[in-house]
Amino acid sequence: MAELTISSVKNPRVQAAARLRERRHRDRQGQILIDGARELARAMDAGVELVDVFINQQQASDAVRSLQARLQGLGTAVFSVTPHVFEKLAYGDRAEGIVAVARPPRSTLADLQLPGCPLVAVLERCEKPGNLGAVLRSADAAGVSAVIVADPATDLFNPNAIRASMGTIFSLPVAQGNTAETLAFLIDRRLAIVAARVDATRDYTEIDFRRPTALVLGSEANGLSAAWRRDDVTAIKLPMCGVADSLNVSATAAVLFYEALRQRR
Repeated sequence: MAELTISSVKNPRVQAAARLRERRHRDRQGQILIDGARELARAMDAGVELVDVFINQQQASDAVRSLQARLQGLGTAVFSVTPHVFEKLAYGDRAEGIVAVARPPRSTLADLQLPGCPLVAVLERCEKPGNLGAVLRSADAAGVSAVIVADPATDLFNPNAIRASMGTIFSLPVAQGNTAETLAFLIDRRLAIVAARVDATRDYTEIDFRRPTALVLGSEANGLSAAWRRDDVTAIKLPMCGVADSLNVSATAAVLFYEALRQRR
């Protein structure tokens, strides 16, 4: 059983957790919100440090109740909250009944360890957390070695990014840095750099993804920065047969990831 039932939205723990919906408070407190049983389970599997967990017992699914027992075994602070309080904490309209406050994992380039013959995805200046999460989910599914978020316009552990990734943001090696640092990291590790651009002349199927490779994608609004227009960066495109000139960045990422997987298998 949870240690305490919280029935007031003015409870200091509840207020501090609710503020984490906003990036400035996530940055200030050095904490994040994890909403959902699957996402929380994957964070726990990855060893993410939990601070507080809030459960609406009236809404709790079987998956939440299983997690509750696991949480108590870890000695994590678990609180029952009333439905009214939970509405203040929950990030969206999901009805699983669990929200956790956690400390974000370290995510610097210096922490990133790559396997032999890696396939690394780079996402530059991504501004939509839902797109970021969707790219991470596809990267996890297709066996991408790591994802680097360069010059992000949204914070890596935005609750929507966590949700859209289905918690794979915690199980997949992820790092962030500026574009110059990212480019230097890739060059230092002798990765072939392949950039998706709408003005490229080579189709993505012409590329050999079996070698150590970095796949670079830009934001939907502005594409890639000029930093990726280099002689040692190969520009590729996806054929577009209709009136649109590009796909959603997460759809583009999925196509490229699975082409790399096809070749590597």
